[in-house]
Amino acid sequence: MINNINELKYVPAMPADPKARPIYIVGAGEIISDAQAPAYNLAGYPIKGIYNRTVATAHKVAAKFGIEKVYENLDEMIADCHANNGVFDVALPANLTASILRKLPDGSGVLVQKPMGESIEEATEILDICHEKNLVAGVNFQLRQSPYMIQLRELLSSGIIGEVYDLDWRVVTLQPWHLWTFLNDKDRCEINYHSIHYIDAVRSLLGEPAAVWCKTMKSPKAAQLSQTASTIILDYGDTLRVNISTNHGHDYAPDYQDSCLKIEGTKGAIRLTLGLILDYPAGRPDKLEYITASEGVWKEVPIIGSWFPEAFIGTMGGLLRKLEDPAYEYMNSVDDAYQTMRVVEACYKSNNSGGTRV
Repeated sequence: MINNINELKYVPAMPADPKARPIYIVGAGEIISDAQAPAYNLAGYPIKGIYNRTVATAHKVAAKFGIEKVYENLDEMIADCHANNGVFDVALPANLTASILRKLPDGSGVLVQKPMGESIEEATEILDICHEKNLVAGVNFQLRQSPYMIQLRELLSSGIIGEVYDLDWRVVTLQPWHLWTFLNDKDRCEINYHSIHYIDAVRSLLGEPAAVWCKTMKSPKAAQLSQTASTIILDYGDTLRVNISTNHGHDYAPDYQDSCLKIEGTKGAIRLTLGLILDYPAGRPDKLEYITASEGVWKEVPIIGSWFPEAFIGTMGGLLRKLEDPAYEYMNSVDDAYQTMRVVEACYKSNNSGGTRV
């Protein structure tokens, strides 16, 4: 983690005045302590209040991050946020999102945790509520806002590797699933709560796929979880292969763990190592490299900042900027996030329909 926002060369989206609107947080789980609150402090966003069903947990988070007030009553916090022209940050399990959104005053600014519901039906309900109540709303698909993804998009836009024809995202790690016990009773696990990040990031790079092929499966070493591994093929036509392969149960030493996005083009290639996933939550170093056919040598691009917590600056920052300027194109809007949920739903439908019989 960096110590000063000015250290970042590639800064996620931020408002002109970071202190203009106070943030009020609903939920005090791990994602708040590990990512959102540190990111907001780093960016200078004021966190004025926090509510959590377990009040003692909220007090711990408030003390750690200098949050002014812990609320024992959600309605009281909602009223204060509205009165102070604040923004809501709803960091609760996805199945609770819609019920919270219905409580918010019309026209509120709100950031909700991913996934955008646990099914396309829940995602549609969330989207409809946001439209009906005229909420300025975003979803915390933050990987696309990480400094190294911003750098990667800039490399692609420069044309340095030519026309992209292959994207391969490979994850072979040991995921500490015990940190998220709420996943134990979920019918949909791995794609909804992990591969969804990669699907969303691919969309931010390549746009919308036409179709998907998918198989997601459970592991005998994690019988309490519905799925821990997935193979996903996104259809971008006959000249662009896009593959996402995840295995979160590789517990045979770290030597051959992998967390790599590789993109090949007609003039070169790019490799991004996402170190956070290799030893979550401590993480290992990230690495961004590229090669061109003309030079034939891999070159490393310096990275400042990472996925946690720096990417979380942009998901909230873009929302704050959208509230400043309604014409601003907010890349984490609920409307864009809904398209990611459509791809996720297609993955589950493909998984359920099965393959072609031999």
